[in-house]
Amino acid sequence: REMIRWKEEGRVGKMKEVLRKEVVELSVSPYDTAWVAMVGLGRDQQPRFPQCLRWVAENQQADGSWASHPAGADPLLVKDSLSSTLASVLALRSWGVADELVHRGLDFIRCNAWAATDKKQRTPIGYDIIFPGMMESAAALGLNLPFHPSAFQAMLQNRDLLLQSSEWASGKRADVAFAAEGLATTTRFNGGGGQWQEVLREHQRKNGSLFNSPSATAAALLHLHDDHNSLAYLDSVLSAYDNSPAVPAIFPLDLFSRLDMADNLLKLGIHQHFMREITLILDHVYKCWIQRDEELFSDIGCLAKGFRLLRLNGYHVSSEVFEGLDRKEDYFKSVLTQYKSNDTILELYKASLTTLLPSEPILDGIKDWTSSYLRQTSLSHNDSDQDQRLAQEVEYALRFPYASLERIENRLSIDTADVDNHVKLLKTSYSLSNAGNKDWLEFAVDDFNKCQSLQRKELEVLERWVKEYRIEELKFARQKVAYGFFAAAAILFSPEHAEARSSWAKNTVLVTLVDDLWHGHESIGFCSEKVEIIFKAVYDATNEYVAKASLVQGRCVKHHFMDMWLVLLDCMWQEYVRGRDKIIPTMEEYIASGYVSVALGPVILVPMYFLGCNLSEEAMRSKEYDDLFMHVSVIARLLNDLATIGREIAQGKENSLALGMMQGSGKVTEEEARREIQRMIEKHRKELLRMVVLKEGDEGSVVPRAVKEVFWQTSKIVHMFYMSKDGFSSPHEMVAAIDSVIYKPIVLPHQHHHHHYST
Repeated sequence: REMIRWKEEGRVGKMKEVLRKEVVELSVSPYDTAWVAMVGLGRDQQPRFPQCLRWVAENQQADGSWASHPAGADPLLVKDSLSSTLASVLALRSWGVADELVHRGLDFIRCNAWAATDKKQRTPIGYDIIFPGMMESAAALGLNLPFHPSAFQAMLQNRDLLLQSSEWASGKRADVAFAAEGLATTTRFNGGGGQWQEVLREHQRKNGSLFNSPSATAAALLHLHDDHNSLAYLDSVLSAYDNSPAVPAIFPLDLFSRLDMADNLLKLGIHQHFMREITLILDHVYKCWIQRDEELFSDIGCLAKGFRLLRLNGYHVSSEVFEGLDRKEDYFKSVLTQYKSNDTILELYKASLTTLLPSEPILDGIKDWTSSYLRQTSLSHNDSDQDQRLAQEVEYALRFPYASLERIENRLSIDTADVDNHVKLLKTSYSLSNAGNKDWLEFAVDDFNKCQSLQRKELEVLERWVKEYRIEELKFARQKVAYGFFAAAAILFSPEHAEARSSWAKNTVLVTLVDDLWHGHESIGFCSEKVEIIFKAVYDATNEYVAKASLVQGRCVKHHFMDMWLVLLDCMWQEYVRGRDKIIPTMEEYIASGYVSVALGPVILVPMYFLGCNLSEEAMRSKEYDDLFMHVSVIARLLNDLATIGREIAQGKENSLALGMMQGSGKVTEEEARREIQRMIEKHRKELLRMVVLKEGDEGSVVPRAVKEVFWQTSKIVHMFYMSKDGFSSPHEMVAAIDSVIYKPIVLPHQHHHHHYST
């Protein structure tokens, strides 16, 4: 056991080192390196970056290509291989070196020419501009490319049509400048440096680059030989990796990759082991946010992910940064092609789900069009494994916008992870050698299975408790202890939260028994053996957790536990009396008792004492604490009402939807009443999140973040339980979720390891 603990600590330490690295390890890009190799020293005929030319000459693959990935690693990346190979051939021929390598490269292009126009292939961004441009450059250098003249002309005509279209017409158009490598032989750009000066004036970044792209920057330098800022950028790229002779596909990418790593730790469910590292990452990103760092604000996917992670972790960020992106038409007109991809739009959609009160119309607009667009965009028929995984993520995000339980999302992320093929595609393919690391996945699997094994044992103890207290004899009640335990385990899964899970599950059973007793008392009787069973279970469980919580918190908490039950029973009694006397409450009266009688009090307030933080008397008695409980409970009550309207009307129970229709004097339809209830749910959800993300001290907040996070996660649980019907009455929808969280361990398929080029 000590050896296992030592190995785990060593693995965690190694992963922490990766998270703390200042420079992210990016794969080498043969394509970009070839373009940098073409840059001359001033107007003299010698290379400005001879080390890059040497790298090209020394790194041809056995098949004659300069592919950035091993042959056969991804059969849908042949276009990418063609592009990298043609760029490398151009670099060698332009300096008149390595003819044998040039001929071998042309042989590779000849054998794979079919892929150049194959629509099933994954197409690099800008390919339809860049590849024909490189073909023209090759012809100008006397190279005989193995393309049929008609195919050659068709590609050129398609390129020209794109450039003449309204989307591509202006030289100021960012998409045109991003594909700068393909513009050298076009009519608009081959007459001198004027147009290239315009490109730099409009699109050159503070670091001297065009779009952080070494290849685009190098292409501009082929025409503007002495642009010092562009040269300084390329020098900085090479020096960033200890004067490496090769460059990556994009640089810098630190902010995006750091955010990606933090997000992956959260997705995989292992973030609790790296909280300090994640905080350091987010602090750095927030500093860049305040400074309006170009790397962050020029990449929409990075901006959206940063916004979401910063907001959900209590940093003050404004949704105004997305101004102009809240309408689909404006979005597609104003952004670069690479930011029109579904993964970027998914990031925008996720960011839009973090809306707070008061209203944020920009985020509401983004949510409307991104959700509609993602639903209409079919990814499932694409042959790419990467697109299949993205399709699953999109489907999950759309289906569970407010019901994404942490442990289910962890399971999905682990099950669909592809550690051996974490290739991304811009103008060429690239990968982050420390972002899709096998260590992350293996650690996540071990951690998930370890937690799950412990939870199965805890559930066995709870099932014995049900038998010991004769609860299973109460046939009238919906006493499914697995449901309550699943809800707790789905959000409080760490080993140290065992008491929180246990108290959550027991009190879920107990409040359900009490609720069913109230509504079945006429046949059960209040002075019966069944009541005695319930009373003893409630009494003993309450005293058990009073003693444990008092020990953990260092003070007596009995009064709080008593108050929870007394207030709950009082509200249940009020509703019983109204029903008995046929009194119809106002909506305000109904909500005032209904948010308490939904019975979340004992279920979620008891576990708060076992989260590993100090829950002071001041915090527990504060208005903030009461409001947090009120918001999540109102959400639960209204969701319950929407899901159970038919059954509750038949049973003569109060229901907000029925009240809404009755108080409209027959003029309010059920659909209109539903919309009003949904509006109320949305209002309480937004205000709940606003309160949750407040850091302690902000607006006088005294409730610990860990406690507030449980209120937020509980809102997700009730959204899931009441997505269609009352979760307790419709067990079949929950079986798969319970199995995945509690019963079925994760088994990773055998992974094949591929060589990774690293700078």
